[in-house]
Amino acid sequence: MIKSLHAILIISFLFSSEMLCQELQLKITGKDSLETKTIDSIRYKKYHRDFESISNELTAFRKKLNSLGYIESKMLPLRKEDSIFNAKFSLNTKYNYLNIFFTDSLVSRKILEKLSNNISEGQFSIPIEDTERVLTAINLKLSENGDPFSTLKLSDITINNKGEIDATLIRSEKTQVRRIDKVIIKGYEKFPKSFLKHYLKIKEQQVFNLTLIKKQITDLNELNFARQLKDPEVLFTKDSTTLYVFIEKVKSNNFDGFIGFGTNEETNNIEFSGYLNLELNNNLNYGESFRLVYKSDENDQKNFLVNLNLPYLFNSPIGTELELSLLKKDSSFSTVNQNAKLFYQINPKNKVFVGIRSIKSNNLLDSLYSNPTIQDYASTFYNVRYLYRKRQKENILFNTKTLLDVQFETGNRTFEKQDTKQQQLALDAYHVFNLNQKNNIYLRGTGFGLFSDTYFENELARFGGINSIRGFEENSLSATQFGVLNTEYRYVFNNSIYIHTIIDFAYLENKLIAQKEKLYSFGFGFGLITKAGLLKFNFANGKNENQTFKFSNSQVHLSLTAFF
Repeated sequence: MIKSLHAILIISFLFSSEMLCQELQLKITGKDSLETKTIDSIRYKKYHRDFESISNELTAFRKKLNSLGYIESKMLPLRKEDSIFNAKFSLNTKYNYLNIFFTDSLVSRKILEKLSNNISEGQFSIPIEDTERVLTAINLKLSENGDPFSTLKLSDITINNKGEIDATLIRSEKTQVRRIDKVIIKGYEKFPKSFLKHYLKIKEQQVFNLTLIKKQITDLNELNFARQLKDPEVLFTKDSTTLYVFIEKVKSNNFDGFIGFGTNEETNNIEFSGYLNLELNNNLNYGESFRLVYKSDENDQKNFLVNLNLPYLFNSPIGTELELSLLKKDSSFSTVNQNAKLFYQINPKNKVFVGIRSIKSNNLLDSLYSNPTIQDYASTFYNVRYLYRKRQKENILFNTKTLLDVQFETGNRTFEKQDTKQQQLALDAYHVFNLNQKNNIYLRGTGFGLFSDTYFENELARFGGINSIRGFEENSLSATQFGVLNTEYRYVFNNSIYIHTIIDFAYLENKLIAQKEKLYSFGFGFGLITKAGLLKFNFANGKNENQTFKFSNSQVHLSLTAFF
C-alpha cells in the first residue's frame, strides 16, 4: 500500500511539473484559413513558461515573416483566454524578389556573381529569403579585405510597380584597413620565423583576413615537427592588430633499424642483414633535417648515406639539400655519389627541386680477376624533381597518406675520355585508401630507368628487400630498368596494432646481360606500437615466374622505428 502511494505521488509530481512547464500556450492564426495554414507551416514555439517567453517568440516570428517576404504583415492586439494567448496576423502581400542597388567601390561584381544569377549594371536581384545569407557573405568578404568592423545594411526600401522590393546597399562608416602589426607565437616560441613567413605565408603588414589565416594555420599539420594547439586569436586596439598563433613542438627525431635473415641457397646457412636509419629534425629550431643511413646485406654490399636539408636559406623562399652516398660491393667496385639541390616550397604539400649530381666509380678487382663489365667511370647529371606529400598526423601508424616523388636526370658518363649521353628517371609513389576506420589498402609503385647506349655493372640500380620487393635479399637484384608494385590489405585492431598481407610484383630489365624477368612475392606482417617505438614484422616468400615455391626462399624482416 505504501509503495503504491509512493508511485502515485511520483507520477502526480511528474505530471504537475509538465503542466507548470507548459502553463501558457501561444496560438497564432491568420485573417483567414489560407493564412493560418501558411503560419502553421512556418512553425513556432507553442508552450511557454511566462509572458516574456511569449513576447520574445512573437518578435522572432515577425522577423521570420519579414525574411520570407511578408514585410507588410501586421499583428492585431494579443488576446488572452485562460492560459491561451491568441495572436492574429494579417500577412498581406508576399514579395518574392529583392532588387539591391550597389556601387562597385562597395562590392565587386566578381563576388556578386557567386551570390546572384541576375546581375546588371549597379543592381542585382535575389530571392528575398536569401537576404540574410547574401548580406552575411558580402560582410565576410569585407572582413577578409581588412575591414572586420564594417557592416552592411539596406536603406531606401521601396516597392516598385512590378510588385518587387527595391533597396540600396550601404555600409557603415568605413574604418581604416586592418593589417597585421605583430605576430606572437604561444607554446613554441622558438618556432622558426622563416616557416611563418614562407611556409604558412603569414607576414606582418599583410591585410588582416581571419578566414584565410585559419586556413593557413591548418598547414601546420603537414609539418612533422610542429602542430596547431588551437585556433588563432586576435587582439584589436585602436591603431594596431596583434595575431596570436598557438603552436606545439612535436618530437620528430627517429631511429629506424631492421634485421633480416634468410637461408643461403648454396651453403644452406642462415645469413643476416640489416640497416640503421637515423633522422634528426628541427633540433636547431631552424626546420632543418639530417639523415644518416648505413646498410649491410648478405651480398657483402655496404651502403652509407648522409643527407642534409636546409630550408629557407637566409630567410629566403629557397632551400638546399646536400647528399653524399657511398656504395661498396664486396671487393668488386666502389661508387661515390654527391648530390646538391636547390628547392622551392610551392605550398605545404608541393615542392620542386633543381640540382646537379656527380658520380665516381672505381674498379677494385685485380687485373688477374678483372671483369670487363666493371670499369672506372665518372658521370655528371643535371636533375629536376617534384615532391608531393600529404600527411595524416592524427594516424600514428600511417603518418603519410599520399606521396609522389619523381625525378628526371640528364647528363654524360665519361669513360676513357669518351662521353656517353645518359638519362635517368626515378619514381616513388604510394597512397593509403581508407575504406573505413578498421580497413585500408596500401598501394606503392617504385620505378627506375637508366637510358644509355652502353652499360656497366657498377652503374646499375640495385633493389630488393623490405623497402622494395619483399621476399628477396636486400639489394640482391640489379637492373637497367625496373618497376615494383607493393600491395597490402591492412586490418587495424586499434591505434597501436595492425596486421597486413603482402602481395608484391616486379619487372626488371638488365640490358647488360639481356635479362628480362618477372618477380612475385607473397606473405604477411604486422605493426605494433611498443614503448620503444613502432615494431614491424614481415614474412615474405619471393620467386620469379619460372621458379616453384620454396619455403627456404622466405625472408623475415624485423624493423623498429623509435621517435625521440
